Amino acid sequence: MKKILVYILLFQLAMVFAGCEKEIMPYKGKEGVYFSVRNGNKYLESLWPYVPFSSVEFVRIGKDLVEFPVMVTITGPVKDYARSFRIEVNPDSTTAIAGEHYEPLQADWTIPVGAISTNIKVRLKRTPDLEDKPVTLGLRLVATKDFELSFPEWDAIPTLTSGTVVPEFDASLHTLRINDIMVQPAIWRGSLQPGNKESGLFGVFTRRKMEFLIENLGLKYEDFESEESMPLARSILVGADASAILIKRFNEKKPVLEEDGRLMFIGSVPWTSIIGVPYVP
Repeated sequence: MKKILVYILLFQLAMVFAGCEKEIMPYKGKEGVYFSVRNGNKYLESLWPYVPFSSVEFVRIGKDLVEFPVMVTITGPVKDYARSFRIEVNPDSTTAIAGEHYEPLQADWTIPVGAISTNIKVRLKRTPDLEDKPVTLGLRLVATKDFELSFPEWDAIPTLTSGTVVPEFDASLHTLRINDIMVQPAIWRGSLQPGNKESGLFGVFTRRKMEFLIENLGLKYEDFESEESMPLARSILVGADASAILIKRFNEKKPVLEEDGRLMFIGSVPWTSIIGVPYVP
């Protein structure tokens, strides 16, 4: 029965978005709400599966405060009046601290007139501890006089396979996985040689080095995610611009250092950088 309801729902949505005026089968299930969040390959959006979680990565967002959207969709007929639903924090899946990692959650929301969905907004904060340890914020839909809970037992739809597929979950629950952890991106043209010596165009990846590039060259972390956004030619230009800044700072006696005190190494800087060996003026 669960899968039948899901397929009926998808059929309804397809008819709405296509602007189809043909009469469709009347909906037989409950009037309810569920979290309709999808995740997958950005090039195959129509095949994204529904998932019970969202990743909130501040390193990619680049802001200290973000209003993170989470979609809630209805089952049942569209109405010519607004209807309310309710959200609360689910303590069973929450490690985030109220007031520190997130602002008080707005409890009451509405599905607008003639709409089948809406985005709730959760205000999240970037804090230093997220650089080392992720936290979670669980959300839970609460039944109201207007809506029940549509799919407390959701089965994955077989045709939606472009991404992480979760076979079964409760679609009245959703978890935000929040972090600010920076790992080496897919495109990083640098390495570590014997003797812990940095080499290559960018040397060894560090968070401080990436933040330097973001702050001084207007780059984004996601610029380094693929060859399309960071081809070799662009990498060479980045290395040249970055090394010019580093050399200028060094000559001004304001050298840019890594956490262990060594000189930052990028591009054609004239110094050798060995991990663990601090710079001595």
